[in-house]
Amino acid sequence: MFAWRSLVAVLAVVMVFQIDAAHAQQMQPANPVFSPTGPDAEAYGEKLGYPTGPSLSPPMGRQQNMIGNFSHADQLAPTHTIAAAEHPLPLLRAAAEISVKFTFGKETASLAKYLDTNPTTGLLIARNDTILFEHYQYGRTDRDRLVSQSMAKTLTGMLVGIALSEGAIHSVDDTVQTYVPELKNTEMGSTPIRALLHMASGIAFTENFGNPDDNVRLSNSLLGPEKLNPISAVSRFNKRVAPPDTVWHYSNLDTEGLSLVLTRATHMSMSDYLQTRIWQPMGAEASANWQIDSTGQEVGYCCFSATLRDYARFALLLAHDGALNGRQIIPRQWLLDATQPVRQGSFLAVNHETNPWGYGYQTWLMPGPRRTFFLDGRAGQRILVDPTTHLVLVHTAVRAKPNDVGGAELVELWSSVLKQFQGN
Repeated sequence: MFAWRSLVAVLAVVMVFQIDAAHAQQMQPANPVFSPTGPDAEAYGEKLGYPTGPSLSPPMGRQQNMIGNFSHADQLAPTHTIAAAEHPLPLLRAAAEISVKFTFGKETASLAKYLDTNPTTGLLIARNDTILFEHYQYGRTDRDRLVSQSMAKTLTGMLVGIALSEGAIHSVDDTVQTYVPELKNTEMGSTPIRALLHMASGIAFTENFGNPDDNVRLSNSLLGPEKLNPISAVSRFNKRVAPPDTVWHYSNLDTEGLSLVLTRATHMSMSDYLQTRIWQPMGAEASANWQIDSTGQEVGYCCFSATLRDYARFALLLAHDGALNGRQIIPRQWLLDATQPVRQGSFLAVNHETNPWGYGYQTWLMPGPRRTFFLDGRAGQRILVDPTTHLVLVHTAVRAKPNDVGGAELVELWSSVLKQFQGN
C-alpha cells in the first residue's frame, strides 16, 4: 500500500512538472525574436540576401530592394548622425509575451498570424518602461536602423514646440518669412507656422503617389540631379488655392517649410537640435540618421532612420505627455495641443472616404473623444500612442503598394491590445 501511494505521488509530481513545463513553453518572455524570412520573402529579395539598390519607384526602390534599402538608408544618400545617449534609458521586459486575438473581416487573427501575412520588418509593443512584444522579420535585427518615411514629420512638429518654449520661435502665428526672409513675396513666406503644422498652408501641392506629381517634383528638386537649395525648391510652389488654416491638405511642402523655420530660428541643424533636445535626453540606446539635401538641410518630412527600441522610447515620451527619463523633454502643453481630439465639423477632422482620422500638429489623431494618436509613414511605418494607458506600438514595414492611412488590420490589432489594459 505504501509503495502504491509513493508511486502515485511520484506520478503526480511528474504530471505537474510536465504541465508547468508546457505552460512555461507557452509563456515565452518578451525577448527579441528574429526571423530570417517573412511573407512573400522571395519577391523581397531573400535569395539575393535582401540587397540594396537604386532608389526608384515604388518607394525606395523595386520590391526586391525594399528590405535592404529601408534598413540601410544611410548607405544610399548623405545623412546627418544623431548620437545616442551616454546612459540609455533601460527598458524592462515582460515575463511573458503579450497574447492578442482580434477579428479582422470574418477571420480571427493573432500577432503570429498578422506577422505571417503582412510584410512587417519590426513590431514592438510596450507599456510604461516594459516591452511586451518585440519581433523582427526578413533577417532584420534590433541593431538595424529602419527608415520612418513620414513618421519623421512628428519629430519635426515636436521640435517646433521645443523651439517655441525656448524662445527661438516667438509664436506659431508668425509667418515663415519672419525667420526665412528669403521667402518674402512668396506664398510660403506669408504662411503662418500654425497653418504648416496643421497641413493647411493653402498652397497648391499634389501628393497622390503618382508620377509626375508635386511631391515627386519637390523630392527631385531637393534630392535628385537638380540638387536645388531648399529655398529655391520651396519657392517653385507659389500658387495659393485657399487661405491659410482653412483647408486641410496633406503636403510634404508644408513640413519642408517648418524645416527651414527650425534651422533658421535655432541656428542649428535639425539633427543637432534633435540630438540635444530629444534623442539624448530621452535616453536613446543607438544613433540615428536623417537624410540631408545638397546644402546639408535635413529633409524634415521624411527619411529619418532609427532602431525599433528607440522609436519605442520616442513613442513612450509622447505617451507620457513629453516627460521621460526623469525630465520634461517636450513641453506638456504643446503635446496636448498637438494631439487633442478634433471636433467634428473642424477642417482638421479628415473624413475623406476611408480615412476617418483627424490631424493635429504634424500628427494623426484617432477618431473619438479619447486622446489617441499615431505617426504614419508610407509603406506601413506606424507608431500608435495611447496616453491613458501609456501603451505604444511601433511598426515598420515594406508594403510594396501604399495602403490606407492607419492600416485597417493594424488598427484592429491595436484596439485589441488597448482593451487588455483599459481600466488598469
